[in-house]
Amino acid sequence: MIAPLAELELRLAKLPGFGRRSASRAALALVREPGRLLEPLAAALKAAKEGVRCCSRCGAFTTAGEDPCATCTDATRDGAMLCVVEEPADILPIESSGAFRGRYHVLGGKLVPARRQGPEKLRFAELVDRVAREGVTEVLLALSTDMDGDATAGYAAEILKGTGAQVTRLAFGLPADSGIAYSDPLTLRRAIAGRRGV
Repeated sequence: MIAPLAELELRLAKLPGFGRRSASRAALALVREPGRLLEPLAAALKAAKEGVRCCSRCGAFTTAGEDPCATCTDATRDGAMLCVVEEPADILPIESSGAFRGRYHVLGGKLVPARRQGPEKLRFAELVDRVAREGVTEVLLALSTDMDGDATAGYAAEILKGTGAQVTRLAFGLPADSGIAYSDPLTLRRAIAGRRGV
């Protein structure tokens, strides 16, 4: 295989959901139809690189010219409720469920001691600051239901004890050992409605 095609295949294989075979098929399709597939993809990648940022307040995806993001500045949202998620992508299925009308806080991952991902690498300090500064009365932990997600939820509940905010967690209707991003809207709606104290 020629070097540019091999490099394209290698880069595609690093994407979630792509294995070696699907990356090879995608790479071949892209170079076979550069005008219809490759050039628009290259333009979209460039636009995403230049235009997508993380909100300085909540950590969600936003555009380069909109910081804080639209959710943080939306006056119709309940500022007393804060939903804590691991990654910006976790916000999308929660929003699709239509069951949550508060604001969000992205931690940037979860506690994973085996990979040296401790509390200092996540946005816990910003979380405590926001709860105190913004008058948050309930913090909903929408975290994975695996061991690391449970550890992250436990740590968050511990550091939020002195804030006066009620800390809740999604009801366990979510599949075990999975993330928010893989849940369907109905399951998320039920999990939010059945949240409980931590």
